[in-house]
Amino acid sequence: MATSRATGVLKYLESKKNLAGSACGVAGLALTLAGVAGAYWPVVVAGLYGAGALIAPPERTAPPPFDPREELGVLREDLGRLRAYVDGVELPSGAQEALAGLLELYGALLEPGWVADVLVTDPEAVHAVSRAVRQDVPESVDAYNRTRWWSRLTPGGESPERHLERQLGLLREEAERVTADLRETEARRQQTHTAYLEERGRS
Repeated sequence: MATSRATGVLKYLESKKNLAGSACGVAGLALTLAGVAGAYWPVVVAGLYGAGALIAPPERTAPPPFDPREELGVLREDLGRLRAYVDGVELPSGAQEALAGLLELYGALLEPGWVADVLVTDPEAVHAVSRAVRQDVPESVDAYNRTRWWSRLTPGGESPERHLERQLGLLREEAERVTADLRETEARRQQTHTAYLEERGRS
């Protein structure tokens, strides 16, 4: 406890408030030496110290460091759990093939290496993949399972299989848009380097 108190005292001594207060207190001593403060110099020095401490900006606490690659690592684990979940679900052949292709695309985007390094630079792309893996695909499969059970009790109406295939198609389109955007990022990088080399050759 004594150590933590000593640490707190040291932190305050190094703080902006103490430094600003000390500067104002020194100004108060200067006024005293100049004969301005008179017999009330302790009050003047203390008052100026307090005023300096009050007007000093508050200490800024640095935000914790965040490595986006850690998010991708957690997302890879979630994708593994999603694959294990869908492996245990009975799906129509068309939907099963579409889902397998979709999960393969997510896996390729999240594969450790330069592709993931490109992905991690685009927060919106990371969010889209994360939302699909953690929310959209599980919800689509679970909703299909539930609706199929009710459809067996009361046949008729729109096919749950049709909804599932449509949902997976929309998710595939979204994943392909994300992939196209990342590809465009790399293409712009290549073009920028070409322009740089051409400019360097002319100079």
